[in-house]
Amino acid sequence: MSDAEDDFMCEDEEDYGLEYSEDSNSEPDVDLENQYYNSKSLKEDEPKGALASFQKVLDLEGGEKGEWGFKALKQMIKINFKLGNFKEMMARYKQLLTYIKSAVTRNHSEKSINSILDYISTSKNMELLQDFYETTLEALKDAKNDRLWFKTNTKLGKLYYDQGDYNKLAKILKQLHQSCQTDDGEDDLKKGTQLLEIYALEIQMYTEQKNNKKLKALYEQSLHIKSAIPHPLIMGVIRECGGKMHLREGEFEKAHTDFFEAFKNYDESGSPRRTTCLKYLVLANMLMKSGINPFDSQEAKPYKNDPEILAMTNLVNAYQLNDINEFEKILRQNRETIMDDPFIREHIEDLLRNIRTQVLIKLIRPYTRIQIPHI
Repeated sequence: MSDAEDDFMCEDEEDYGLEYSEDSNSEPDVDLENQYYNSKSLKEDEPKGALASFQKVLDLEGGEKGEWGFKALKQMIKINFKLGNFKEMMARYKQLLTYIKSAVTRNHSEKSINSILDYISTSKNMELLQDFYETTLEALKDAKNDRLWFKTNTKLGKLYYDQGDYNKLAKILKQLHQSCQTDDGEDDLKKGTQLLEIYALEIQMYTEQKNNKKLKALYEQSLHIKSAIPHPLIMGVIRECGGKMHLREGEFEKAHTDFFEAFKNYDESGSPRRTTCLKYLVLANMLMKSGINPFDSQEAKPYKNDPEILAMTNLVNAYQLNDINEFEKILRQNRETIMDDPFIREHIEDLLRNIRTQVLIKLIRPYTRIQIPHI
């Protein structure tokens, strides 16, 4: 189970009991509560029966939106998602969004929608995700919830990035930037954490577009924000893109430093990108012609025999021995783990040129004169 799914599941286990003022004589609606928990007991073994039972919670509300109806709709969204009933799920989500103005507290609605967004974000259905995020943003126009608006927009921006729709992404980035500016149009450094999230998304876009000029300016800017406590995943993204930028500019040592920092941040956040970044670290290590094995470091050593990394480990050994036959053999045998990565493939020719040069130097070193045909 994913972390997002786990959080969503756990949230439903929490008791968000109805809130009453001391002066109120109201009592919890026992019928609604019983119907909700009876419905919940059905969801694992009889999901379709649970949906019909949760509908009765809404019927019992009689048009007066409240806490139990809100909770019932959350369960219906989850069940429909698991069953693949996306049209019905969207209808229920739109219904739930009508509750956020008055039926539940602001904190409860924010936490619930956040967890739903994280849960649905695990879907690979791009069209569904776009509909989901855009529906949320439409509902938030009246709710005036800046934090939720920001999070939803960053998710929508990431979706556009994954789709390669950079025009739509640029529009989202413009809105996000405006939300983090002072009255005179400068970046509000008090919003450092949010700014870093925006920079990370924008930096990824410029990296894919190979727009090194804009990338470099934004990368430097991101490293100078001191007011933020960034999530390590965000810093991993920024450092990885910085490493790619430096490598493309031939600044191999700077690239090596950035890839190592990215790897550590991804490792801390538990992101699978750590493996990819470790491959890039090895790539930079070879291009800078370092005699130091990158897997000697304390952080990288545990991954030395990882199946995905093993091919790169062997590649380093062949490279350091200037064994061009072994080097090319490893590339052929591990096309999926090495050559299928566009960034690595982009720089393999540089490695082959280096190793061929070393072999050639070794070949001609004993001679004072040599004829080209002999080589």
